[in-house]
Amino acid sequence: MSKTRFAQLLIVLLVLSLVLSACTGAATTAAPATEKPMETEEPMATEEPMETEEPEPAGEAIEIRWYIGLGAGGNPEQIEQEDAFVEKFNEKYGDKYILVTDIQQNDVAYDVLKTQIAGGEAPDIVGPVGVKGLYSFEGAWLDLTSLIDSTSYDLSDFNPALVDFYKLGPQGQIALPFGVYPSALWYNKDLFDEAGLEYPPHEWGGDYSDGDAWDYDKVRELAMLLTVDANGNDATSPDFDPENIVQFGYDAVWTDPRGMATFFKAGNFIADDGKTAVMPDGWADAFQWYYDAMWVDHFMPTDPYRNSELLANGNTFSSGAVAMMPQNSWYTCCFDKAENWDVGAIPSYNGEITAKLHADTFAILADSEKQEAAFEVLGLFLGEFAPDLLQIYGAFPARASLQEDAMATMAESYPDVDLQVLVEALNYPDNPNHEAGLPNILKANDRIGAFQTLIQSTPDLDLQEEMDKLIADLQQIYDEAE
Repeated sequence: MSKTRFAQLLIVLLVLSLVLSACTGAATTAAPATEKPMETEEPMATEEPMETEEPEPAGEAIEIRWYIGLGAGGNPEQIEQEDAFVEKFNEKYGDKYILVTDIQQNDVAYDVLKTQIAGGEAPDIVGPVGVKGLYSFEGAWLDLTSLIDSTSYDLSDFNPALVDFYKLGPQGQIALPFGVYPSALWYNKDLFDEAGLEYPPHEWGGDYSDGDAWDYDKVRELAMLLTVDANGNDATSPDFDPENIVQFGYDAVWTDPRGMATFFKAGNFIADDGKTAVMPDGWADAFQWYYDAMWVDHFMPTDPYRNSELLANGNTFSSGAVAMMPQNSWYTCCFDKAENWDVGAIPSYNGEITAKLHADTFAILADSEKQEAAFEVLGLFLGEFAPDLLQIYGAFPARASLQEDAMATMAESYPDVDLQVLVEALNYPDNPNHEAGLPNILKANDRIGAFQTLIQSTPDLDLQEEMDKLIADLQQIYDEAE
């Protein structure tokens, strides 16, 4: 489930728009030709006429084409808001820049942009666009480093980890932070209370209440106690019946294997050379943990359980029968029965914490013929006009100065949730991101998805053998792209 699918529903995250008023001066009219001009005295012979400077001719405003469609922005409500935004922008800055939109629906936006670039008709600014979209046009984006340096662009309002998030390998600093969807560990307070267990810690890097490290061993311990069968036995009991589970301790949903493994450690199924398929450090441990959670310890649902009515046909945390779930902040759109919830810190793996991040931003194409002007407009998007754009797209602000107001707005709907946990999560983004590019990516994603279906639906696998097959198949898929 992509964040863009839900972004327009996250109205609870919106900050108030800045209200700008613009004034236009009254036009002057020339005197009628029949009117007698006013008579003036002739100057004295010794008086030099007053010299006046000729006004400099006004320069033409630079047209900046803004391409929308790789992410959110294509539904009718957003298009109406985008049109109003452009009118507001041009009313204030129309003497320097004329902003025009090129809006495409998401199902064709990728192909249309590729055609435009190939035909020498590249737009200037593209967005909102997520990591997947950025990697879909790898090598096409402008490295902003020199413009940031030459303009002394102020980065102090951004978390440095978020700035680094957009340093995508050899591509350089191809974007700056705009809207973010941080992740945390969502938990059902009622289920913890019924089990007599303390809640997960809210301090990132902190310990559980009993002094144990907050890591995946501790999550497993709690999740088994929170998993209950129809007879009331938890998963630690010798009488526990895995064929009749009515409540699960943990689930990782609305993501693929890359997203699941990233909660252990950031990585990707490709080496730094961009050609070699690899199993990243920590991912084999992650997949073994998830597989055992489903088929050995039974505290995480398998696909037959996950897709049942008991677990809301896949929206498992919403069912009220799952105690813990790592998820991004956009999930506020999507649950009902789990009403008494809160968020805690993602557990550590080998002493490190990774909170996978979904994020939207705007980027400039390297083929833009107006790079400096586009960068100035980009700065306005991320600065003065950020509240307007955040309202349109329903994202949490990356700018620290806007986050307090955003949290206050969100707290009106969720007064009992520790929203500061989500802000602190921004210190632990996954880099490389779990949506980073792969060679022959559509076919690669299909193979990765098949691996997910296999491990979630098949008991008694030789998991190491299946992981080896996955890497071998991905290598063949990568080789086909050359």
